[in-house]
Amino acid sequence: MHLVDTTLFYSPTSGGVKRYLSAKHAWLKANTSWQHTIVVPAEQDHFEPGEISTLSGYPVPGTFNYRLPLSPRRWARILSDLNPSLIEAGDAFHPAWGACRVAQQRGIPIAAFYHSNLPQILGRRFGGGLTERILCRYLRWLYERFDVVFAPSRLMCEFLNNMGVPHTVHQPLGVDAEIFHPKRRTPELRARLGLPSNTRLLVYAGRFAGEKNLPVLLQAFARLGSPYHLLMIGGDREARPTHNVTMLPYRRDSLELAGWLASADALVHAGTKETFGLVLLEAMACGRPVVAARASAIPEFVDDSVGLLAEPCSGESMAEAIAALYERDIEAMGITARASVLRKFTWQKAFQQQLTAYAYLVGSRRLPLQDRQIVELS
Repeated sequence: MHLVDTTLFYSPTSGGVKRYLSAKHAWLKANTSWQHTIVVPAEQDHFEPGEISTLSGYPVPGTFNYRLPLSPRRWARILSDLNPSLIEAGDAFHPAWGACRVAQQRGIPIAAFYHSNLPQILGRRFGGGLTERILCRYLRWLYERFDVVFAPSRLMCEFLNNMGVPHTVHQPLGVDAEIFHPKRRTPELRARLGLPSNTRLLVYAGRFAGEKNLPVLLQAFARLGSPYHLLMIGGDREARPTHNVTMLPYRRDSLELAGWLASADALVHAGTKETFGLVLLEAMACGRPVVAARASAIPEFVDDSVGLLAEPCSGESMAEAIAALYERDIEAMGITARASVLRKFTWQKAFQQQLTAYAYLVGSRRLPLQDRQIVELS
């Protein structure tokens, strides 16, 4: 069997989608006889079945170093040349249409993974309701060509169902619990940042993008003042916009990122458009509680046993939740948070479940799902 994953959401500094594909590639190689190829854009063309194949593309301004090959036919050609048994498309652009074309020509099953909630994200950027409605129609039109659409949260499954996409499967993501582990904690972090030892240090890690609502975090820490300090990881430069905020560039090394997460008191996240929220689970795996917005998919795995939820888009509510965290037993919450990840959100559990769905696809061409049904595979 030859599984081919393809997406635009992949770059040297991209986040959750890249971690998902890299983890899947390693897991399939270690646990199955399947061949797995990842097809993504890069600076140059490179064809290597069983590894990462790339198409040269132009940088897309305002994105996380993503690139776009301008010819959909080139994308379809490389997918066809790989002779796949099954294709999974991780976005709704060139790769998805190329995958549809190849799947139809070769008579093979095709899956999509709904990593990013495009109607909400682009609707916010380009004009609200009308943009969202147009994008929902587009996605429904596209996804009716797919045998299954994976979604990482129940909320996104329901969103797709309500949009008119019936063949959805709930497919949570996972965490490498050996990399993201409390043992990565270092007591020297505050000293390395030039902070007093009694600093209440919290960390944000992720893209510095509009949908992450970073101004909400800055407002919260402006209200809190000393001894609270926010470490923001994911920018393109070192800067300190206020006295109690430190910004650091993106960390490509997962071990390094795990060290930062494990060594802070907690992770904070103000995003309200998350289809899943992988970095929150990575922090929880490091034995850290989280403070996040009560929005999108986050309440599906963050409750008061592992963190606190603030009102969406409110710096005041975020500040109150952060202060309230320090009235709790942070270490006990961190222990509970890691236990929750180990019980429900490891890559081993995620990929065993997904392999079951792949087996259905390859064996029966289309999953026999009822209309508007969310499928749980276990």
